[in-house]
Amino acid sequence: MKKFLMMTICLIAVAGSVSAQRYDRRYPRRVVRRPPPVQRYENRRGGDDFYTPKVGLAAGVNFSNTVDAYNSDFSTSTIAGWHTGLTFEVPIAYPLSFAPEVLFSQKGYKAETIDGTFKQRTNYVDIPLLAKFRLVPGFNFVIGPQLTFITSTRNTFDDGFNTISQPEYTYRGDKSYISGVIGVGINLNRNVELRGRYAIDLDKNYSNSDFAPDYRNQVFSLGLGFKFN
Repeated sequence: MKKFLMMTICLIAVAGSVSAQRYDRRYPRRVVRRPPPVQRYENRRGGDDFYTPKVGLAAGVNFSNTVDAYNSDFSTSTIAGWHTGLTFEVPIAYPLSFAPEVLFSQKGYKAETIDGTFKQRTNYVDIPLLAKFRLVPGFNFVIGPQLTFITSTRNTFDDGFNTISQPEYTYRGDKSYISGVIGVGINLNRNVELRGRYAIDLDKNYSNSDFAPDYRNQVFSLGLGFKFN
């Protein structure tokens, strides 16, 4: 009797195993794949160094003349000069930065009068205090005041027969002005910027010359900026 019960149990176990295998073949089990864990990333701007303060150099050419002369018959022509100096950029809040500069800048003008040709070339130290706006990546707009200090000036007059050149006069910080500046910048790469600026004096310059009236400088400048993080 015991042998019969043992054989019966073994047959039932074998039958159950075979039945289970057939069921698995007909109805395979579904493998539930769990989605990968969500990875949270901080808000980053890949390769964007906007929030890094920068120091740099700038250099370029000026095209300057004058406006608002008292004598309406006194017209001025543009002369070329150059500028160079240090630039800084301090991020405030995207897209605004504070961008002060310290530049040595040559300005001046040439005027044709009934007596001959007058030319003045003046050297300045300009300190633009600019708000810089990044409009889109790689393109910015600047605007703000500029403190201007004359360092030296030279006047030349040519009447067609003789050229009178006055000695260069050096100033000791006794002449300073305020200008307004606007401009744009285009990044050629991460460290080089193409710059274009327009500046005009907000005060009149008093020439103290027999040939030149009081005037305002206006300057168009084009140059390159080199940024170092």
